[in-house]
Amino acid sequence: MCRAPAPQRFLSLDGRDYWRCPSCEARFLDPSQRLSRQDEHACYRHHENDADDPRYRRFLATLAAPLLERLDPGRRGLDYGCGRGPALAAMMREAGHDMALYDPFSHPDAARLGETYDFITCTEAAEHFHRPAEEFDRLDGMLRPGAWLAVMTCFQTDDARFAGWQYRQDPTHVVFYRAATLQKLAAQRGWTCDIPVKNVALMRKAAAGA
Repeated sequence: MCRAPAPQRFLSLDGRDYWRCPSCEARFLDPSQRLSRQDEHACYRHHENDADDPRYRRFLATLAAPLLERLDPGRRGLDYGCGRGPALAAMMREAGHDMALYDPFSHPDAARLGETYDFITCTEAAEHFHRPAEEFDRLDGMLRPGAWLAVMTCFQTDDARFAGWQYRQDPTHVVFYRAATLQKLAAQRGWTCDIPVKNVALMRKAAAGA
């Protein structure tokens, strides 16, 4: 996650072993126990994310609303980990922004990873990252100076509730962030980090010359 040495054992639950990072406070599944790529993809095929579902749009608006307040008109964005139904990209287009899509399973267009953007959204995707430090480095490379990275994931807050936490029980969820985790990741890369609402982090790359 933050590349700190010596993670600590956290819990063993349901035949799965979890670790904690004392530096950034992340919790994560033992890498040897992750699903295979084939089994992970099979789980994703059951996801129903309808871009026209008003309830799903309200959920995504938790991230979209504070991000839109910070964007200049007509920006270029990437929906990273957009899934089968890229509803957030549709919402951002409706707000006047140009959107590209990338998802390793649903929209595996590697050319998108060689471009740069004014903002990148990552909703309900970061908890699936097998190599989070590398993923955030990749995102950093795609952010233009002054660009925004908007992340939505369910923050882990209470260790006493971890065992019964529904978010943990999804077999494709392998890393769990706290607000402090994302603040640490941002600081390592010279980004600012704002937590406007629960489960949302808006991180900004330094502007040119800053």
